[in-house]
Amino acid sequence: MKFSEIAKKQETAICEKDIVFANAERDPFRVCGVYMGDDGRYHRMPYEIAEKVNDGVRKLSTNTAGGRIRFVTDSTYVAVKAKLGWYWHMYHFPACGNYGFDVYDGKEYKGTVRPIDRPTEFEGVVNLGKGKHEITINMPLYSDVKEVLVGLSEDAEISHAPLYKYEKPVVFYGSSITQGGCASRPGTCYQNFLCRSLDFNYINLGFSGSAKAEDTIIDYIAGLDMSVFVYDYDHNSPSTEHYAETHEKMFLAIREKHPEMPIILMSRPSGDVKARIEIITRTYENALARGDKNVYLIKGAKLNSKGGTVDGCHPNDLGFYYMARDLEPTLKKCLEDSVK
Repeated sequence: MKFSEIAKKQETAICEKDIVFANAERDPFRVCGVYMGDDGRYHRMPYEIAEKVNDGVRKLSTNTAGGRIRFVTDSTYVAVKAKLGWYWHMYHFPACGNYGFDVYDGKEYKGTVRPIDRPTEFEGVVNLGKGKHEITINMPLYSDVKEVLVGLSEDAEISHAPLYKYEKPVVFYGSSITQGGCASRPGTCYQNFLCRSLDFNYINLGFSGSAKAEDTIIDYIAGLDMSVFVYDYDHNSPSTEHYAETHEKMFLAIREKHPEMPIILMSRPSGDVKARIEIITRTYENALARGDKNVYLIKGAKLNSKGGTVDGCHPNDLGFYYMARDLEPTLKKCLEDSVK
């Protein structure tokens, strides 16, 4: 279809004279990983559940980590015109990752649209060149988003993006590292490295400082329709005792609802703490002893972030690449097994 059928002129400082805009909620755009709530902002999970978990999850559940806007077009450029709600500003976190929008054509990075001086409304354009483009716009990792308008050439064709090879989502649960801190751009969190490589849909349930495996979040995740579950909340568990009380409990609750689904247990990627890796290993070995053939253990020491952190803890792009590289073989097997 012609983009002009769903788009219209908007006030803009972008210099392309033929540019028109349409809301990302319009068909044939497809928004993955997040959804527009009744309160006029995107959510990663229902707000009424998030507020029952803890205050951090309540606040962070409206950050758009893992959100993607997908479509196919022959426009020679793509623009983003965005309205943010609130956003984090941290000394060790690049602005592009915190509140920017990445544009990819297939697996190729094309550019990032981000605000200047932290305004809540901003726009920008990324050049694509001629031809047919399978576009993914990765949404900010640590910001609320109220509206995204996508700008293309008025005469451009637009159509649905192909479905992912593995359409039923992988669900990731964990700490600020899971949420994406501190990637320089949304496209370089470890899930997006893997998403591009293995072609799967996913939901990011990383909550900075707030992933503590409460009963409410366990019950919510257990009720999701997912292909693989990956969890790592080691950094956020307030004590070794708390970790011991909740880690296998979470595994068993997920396994009860999903008897055959692959589950990947991860420890902190910036180095193992002996007492905590013993807890994770115990969950894993107990599962094997019960005859579980769909459980996998990835130790943090294997996800070597040496030289790949911004502060000794949170990965930079190199650290997230290490994580993706070392997770990929296991996740690939899990995805293949999930569709057998």
